[in-house]
Amino acid sequence: MLRHALGKTFRFLGYTVQYGCIAHCAFEYLGGIVVCSGPSMEPTIQNCDIVFSENLSRHFYCIRKGDIVIVKSPNDPKSNICKRVIGLEGDKVCTSNPSDFLKSHSYVPKGHVWLEGDNLRNSTDSRCYGPVPYGLIRGRICLKV
Repeated sequence: MLRHALGKTFRFLGYTVQYGCIAHCAFEYLGGIVVCSGPSMEPTIQNCDIVFSENLSRHFYCIRKGDIVIVKSPNDPKSNICKRVIGLEGDKVCTSNPSDFLKSHSYVPKGHVWLEGDNLRNSTDSRCYGPVPYGLIRGRICLKV
């Protein structure tokens, strides 16, 4: 009786670990569903919109200008942000705010991207915290639900 109960328990734990590993790989390498919050990407992505993020692009370095990406926040590593890629390494980008009279420019360093929200007047982005390392990119938005 005890042997039968232990056998069922270990079998259950084995299946749990196997399916947990499969789920981890699917969410880490394939993608997942993300709820975007905040006004920085309006009107493209509204507050509380649900999007699908695919993660293969970041592994194969297929992120391009104009893509909307999910990134670990440089200011708060516990949270993710949703921004548009404006510049890749080596690109010249405008680093000033839209309201600034004098515009300043800079080059994106190697291994980094320049990110900005579509709502430039209400977005904390690379204009505030500078270029973002490519390694912080979690995925690319490919579908808005």
